[in-house]
Amino acid sequence: MANRRAVVTGASSGIGEAAVRALRATGWDVVGVARRADRLAALEAETGAVAFAADLTTDADVEALADFLARSGPVHALVHVAGGARGTDRVEDGRVEDWQWMFEVNVLSAQRLVAALLPQLRRAAASDGHADTVFVTSTAAQNAYAGGAGYNAAKAGEAMLAHALRLELNGEPIRVVEIAPGMVHTPEFTLNRLGGDSVAAERVYEGVGQPLTAEDVADVIAYALNAPGHVNLDLVTMRPVAQSAQHLLARGPLRPRGVDAP
Repeated sequence: MANRRAVVTGASSGIGEAAVRALRATGWDVVGVARRADRLAALEAETGAVAFAADLTTDADVEALADFLARSGPVHALVHVAGGARGTDRVEDGRVEDWQWMFEVNVLSAQRLVAALLPQLRRAAASDGHADTVFVTSTAAQNAYAGGAGYNAAKAGEAMLAHALRLELNGEPIRVVEIAPGMVHTPEFTLNRLGGDSVAAERVYEGVGQPLTAEDVADVIAYALNAPGHVNLDLVTMRPVAQSAQHLLARGPLRPRGVDAP
């Protein structure tokens, strides 16, 4: 059997880019998908992944992606990382256009991809034993927080899509995995959420001992895809040790209580 091939969205930065690297390192063929063609070209040159520039909120681009994949080989896995947040407004102050954008990039893009690629995933499962879908959501899908309602709602919607898809695919050898990270320090997520305010973005992570990295999440993605085909990781919730819950974050060094520091 030829190498298994994965489609990774959001591949131009952050978790998506790290997932491309992690999967290539474990022997996968990878098609990296994102809007920024220049970033994808650099990743292609470095890793050997195939770049495909697309806006996943556009039907025509998703159709073009599906056509390209059908022409170029089987699709064994869809890893949907693309998404994002805009704003930290209270519900009463939220901008409808921000909420619409979050629903488009987090939920409707996932639905478009599943609808377009599921026939190809089924063909790969029929010939090679199983296929996979992985959705990178967020702990924001599990717990609401003040100022997060738009993102909470969008990520909860994406999570529910994954949960329903798993039920709908019962009886088929297609795994549906959800990975829900907490605080991940990436160059762009919080910066974009806060409208490009780099000072405010860095303040979010200030004093936090070892937030998750994109590579941490990518390692879990690779583990889920490389696990035996009968093993499904329905939901992996991962946080840095400093973040005990969505609202409970330790800032400063982590120290055992009652033990003197050496």
